[in-house]
Amino acid sequence: MNNDVSLQKEELSDELRLLLSILVMDHGAKITFDIQELLHKTDWDKFIELARHHRVFPTLNLKLQKMKSTDIPTFVTQMFHRDYYRNTLQMLALSGEMEQLAKMFSENGIRSLFLKGPVIAADLYGDVSLRTSCDLDFLIPIKDLERAEALLVSLGYVKDDYIESVLNDWKWRHHHTAFVHPGKAIKVEVHWRLNPAPAKEPKFDDLWERRRQSSLISRPIYYLGREDLFMFLVSHGARHGWSRLRWLLDIKQLVNQKVDWPKLIRLLRKHQFAHIGGQALLLVARLMATPLREEMKPLITDRKAEWSAEDAMYYVHRIINLHTPPIPEEVDRYHKKYLFGLLTTRQKFFFIASFLYPYPEDAKTLPLPKPLHFLYFPLRPLIWGWRMLKRRREKKLLLNRRTR
Repeated sequence: MNNDVSLQKEELSDELRLLLSILVMDHGAKITFDIQELLHKTDWDKFIELARHHRVFPTLNLKLQKMKSTDIPTFVTQMFHRDYYRNTLQMLALSGEMEQLAKMFSENGIRSLFLKGPVIAADLYGDVSLRTSCDLDFLIPIKDLERAEALLVSLGYVKDDYIESVLNDWKWRHHHTAFVHPGKAIKVEVHWRLNPAPAKEPKFDDLWERRRQSSLISRPIYYLGREDLFMFLVSHGARHGWSRLRWLLDIKQLVNQKVDWPKLIRLLRKHQFAHIGGQALLLVARLMATPLREEMKPLITDRKAEWSAEDAMYYVHRIINLHTPPIPEEVDRYHKKYLFGLLTTRQKFFFIASFLYPYPEDAKTLPLPKPLHFLYFPLRPLIWGWRMLKRRREKKLLLNRRTR
């Protein structure tokens, strides 16, 4: 198939174009005229900033060492080498912690599937040092959540209790909770869902049945089957606007493995992620020079996949960090619109309907005794209206103060 998709990257900065060009270079390939020209025009401080933002410096470090170009300043290669060394230590520390957590959960009869981190680095890149991770993510059955949290506390972890809930809406509005170990400076995220609602998901038992065992260490550590991993990675990347190129690099590595495409397409369609899979493939084709093959056709011919891929270029053109508030107002507005556009018609219905379900803010606006929390359902429109009116008044007062 022809992978000359319609996404435009000519408007990308010289630094980002160089970054992408180096990432897709084959081992031992000669430096092209285009790359040579970009090497002369690049602002190297901006290049370093981009590489760190997109979390691709481990791969860049490897590629730059093989290029051995005199046009790349020494301070750049030394900077990436130091970053690579620090990341290697971080990944080794996470590997050791992952082994300890897997052992603890297994001994206590809790099934766990590691979603990212060292197991994914080893699977996709063949080396834990070639992918970055700042935490450990694992999925467990929701019925074991309370026990798992208690075990983490017994190991010295402290819960980041950021989730506020009324009438147990946390079970579907959120999909994980976080713990931090102060002494080890390690963060873990305990998932009971792969994605927040209104995403449709496989049951844990189905994911467990299709699991794989990592060969990273001798102790059994389980992670998602290849097709389930593809679905998780594309849904995660899409939800964050593909604002880090590392997620697209993961997809590039994954599609080069032996993926059962008919099985994957059935899985994506069943859980309403087919257009998300198509979006990811179109992006890696254009940005990561990944050939599109005939077996991918059912995913990439979807117009919704094309539109969402074009929408994701907004994030590629900018350095956007959705994890660090406050998010600029323009970015926040665009991201909300983008996320709504990703939803299928069915998902949009459930998303809109979810606004009728009480929010924690309702309980703050009008505190009620727990036995009367059911009243938040009929009162929600009134409480929401009052809160919106109050916000408008506060904005108007703030504006008036600024114009004085």
